[in-house]
Amino acid sequence: MCVLGQPASAELKYNNNSGGYVEIYGHLNPAIISVDDGQQTETNLLDNDLSRSRVGLRLIQPFGSNTFGFRFETGLGFPNSTEVNQFGSDYSGWTRADLRHVDFWLEGSWGKFSAGQGSMVADGAAETDLSYVGTALYSFKVDSNAGFLIRDTTGALSGPALADAFDNFDGSRRGRIRYDTPEFNGFSAGIAWGQNVLVSSDDADYYDIGLFYGQEFGTAEFNASLAYQVREDAGTDRSDVLGAASVLLDNGISFTVAGGTRDNDAAGASDPSYYYAKIAYEDEWLAWGKTGIGVHYYDGEDFNVTGSSTKGWGIGAVQKVENLNTDIYLTYQEYDYEDAAATYQDVTTWVLGARWKF
Repeated sequence: MCVLGQPASAELKYNNNSGGYVEIYGHLNPAIISVDDGQQTETNLLDNDLSRSRVGLRLIQPFGSNTFGFRFETGLGFPNSTEVNQFGSDYSGWTRADLRHVDFWLEGSWGKFSAGQGSMVADGAAETDLSYVGTALYSFKVDSNAGFLIRDTTGALSGPALADAFDNFDGSRRGRIRYDTPEFNGFSAGIAWGQNVLVSSDDADYYDIGLFYGQEFGTAEFNASLAYQVREDAGTDRSDVLGAASVLLDNGISFTVAGGTRDNDAAGASDPSYYYAKIAYEDEWLAWGKTGIGVHYYDGEDFNVTGSSTKGWGIGAVQKVENLNTDIYLTYQEYDYEDAAATYQDVTTWVLGARWKF
């Protein structure tokens, strides 16, 4: 049992007399988001799904030679960037789908065993990214405008939603059991099975396995991930191979790549794939804190329908304000989609936001 003591410095952290602690954490991430579909522009102040506003509690307690942990984390249910498109908004408020973690684990020299609602092994495998601008510019390009439909040149909203045309296949959170190996020479691996316990209509089983590597080579830092995930559901089974790698050099320049492919057994479904690349730079130009800038490019095919082509690029900057523990960010992104059904207009999006952590 945890006995609460005095907070440690400015953190909401409480130590006990047996080496354990309880920590409360979270962040707020409001953003002004402007989406132009080629004919009309929507501008809103929303919670940015790039990193949804949340609050959490973490408990860590030594248990013999092992460590026991518990994590509870939930989104706050603010009007979210995924809930807006050309037809208006569909704000759901807080629902049980906003529960991110109700997670228990035991960790020791033998590895780590986890159970409960939390990350599958592939969660984050397509988003390995050492650049500081990765706070706002990374392989999933459509956090800020996922529900917007692509408009054709006649003005009709006949194209897919951006989320269906630009995906990175990154893993998810599920009610799962998971095992992660200890790290050996920079390598670690994990395996998990889970179900979507937060959505009653989802009866699928989810499995994944992943391999991870992180190492410093002189003054350069390198991280990489590779994962294979399966969703088993009668008639709609699918599997993904996905991964990413990122290197950060001592001079502040970083390079990040990601990619993935999907094999979808559902009748009439396409088998999409993509690759992604980013170059970024970071330095402390201002007394406020670190500045990161970058440009990225995305190229996909067979999303939504076989034969389609999706391309996008973006540029962004993130400024740390150390005294406020806040990242201020600005991004501009363009999205291009093509298929045989029609000719479509490009979508462009500006985002100005700030993520304050506590």
